[in-house]
Amino acid sequence: MAGHSKWSTIKHKKGAADAARGKLFAKLLRQVEVAAREGGGDPDMNPTLRTMYQKARDASVPLDTIERAIKRGTGELEGVSYEQVTYEGYGPGGVAVMVDALTDNRNRTGAEVRSIFTKHGGSMAEPGAVAWQFERKGVVLVDRSVEEDDLMLVALDAGAEDIADDGEAWRVTTGPTDLHAVRSALEEAGIAVTSSDLAMVPTSTVAIDEAEAARKVLKLVDALDDNDDVQDVYGNFDIPDDVLEAIEA
Repeated sequence: MAGHSKWSTIKHKKGAADAARGKLFAKLLRQVEVAAREGGGDPDMNPTLRTMYQKARDASVPLDTIERAIKRGTGELEGVSYEQVTYEGYGPGGVAVMVDALTDNRNRTGAEVRSIFTKHGGSMAEPGAVAWQFERKGVVLVDRSVEEDDLMLVALDAGAEDIADDGEAWRVTTGPTDLHAVRSALEEAGIAVTSSDLAMVPTSTVAIDEAEAARKVLKLVDALDDNDDVQDVYGNFDIPDDVLEAIEA
């Protein structure tokens, strides 16, 4: 898991750069809007909206902008109707890839995602072909400066399943329904949370030890992530830290 989870941390850094040009904001607001449409506009009564609301706040999306997205979702303001679609496929080296999208045109998005897989040495798969290799979990990132014992005491008591060292952050894994409770407990204990989200976590991983092979996989992930309709990309690859560092360099 080390390489995969470290890539998640790298993606979080990339998110900060995306925010500068507004791309990340647009994706987050779409997630907020859909959550409000499907479960109502009250975050206290809609756990998915609460998670997406917090995710947007973590990325510094302005509060009034988030509130407008909620109103578009509940129908108080006019907006586009988005549909949730999940695509499955295989990347270079046989890695399993899952792509979560929100789209107003399923045919367009499906064609674009298929094209990206093909151009980067991968292929689309039938629904269910790779989904069994992932589990939905809550993932909380905490600054690495926090003492592990302090974090463990609070997180496990609040219901966390696991705590791992991601190099620049601690990764706290929870059950999907425990994400909010664990985050709240950490913040109440004075432990600063970098981000929290629901994610598809692989149950096993494929090791990619060569830089060229790893580069191909990451190019596919980047290309998928750059699509406006794609919200999240998950893979079961495990790239060692030294290979990731060589690629970044």
